[in-house]
Amino acid sequence: MAKTTQATRFLDKAGVSYTIQQYDYDPNAFKVGLQAAAAIGEPPDRVLKTLMANVDGKPVCAVVPSNAEVSMKKLAAAFSGKHAEMLDAKTAERLSGYHVGGISPFGQRKRVPTVFEEKALAEPYVVMNGGQRGLQVKLAPADAVKALDAATANVIA
Repeated sequence: MAKTTQATRFLDKAGVSYTIQQYDYDPNAFKVGLQAAAAIGEPPDRVLKTLMANVDGKPVCAVVPSNAEVSMKKLAAAFSGKHAEMLDAKTAERLSGYHVGGISPFGQRKRVPTVFEEKALAEPYVVMNGGQRGLQVKLAPADAVKALDAATANVIA
């Protein structure tokens, strides 16, 4: 497995300090984020998943704890919109440049507005996808928000 991805190159260029954690990705896992958390021995609320959505027809990215569900109403409001819906897998892969199960908010092919679940900022560190299935990056949540120029809001149900 490669330890250098578009996501890690993005973080390096941004000067963000991170460590890499690898695990055996299970493509049949019911919830990939929860499988990743269990595999690396981290609490699910500290392991964040990256979700691609549309708000009023425009693509956005939401980064939330792996054990949480996104509220479409709150997600739309976070981007001053009225309606939000998840992107289909093919569109999410095309926009991000990553495969589902390996989508990272860092280094996406097409940079889109990103919102970070505000509760994650209370964690001393978070673990997020590093741009490849089975590759996670561990970093300070404030560093992730700053590198992404992300908004923060309560977007979980």
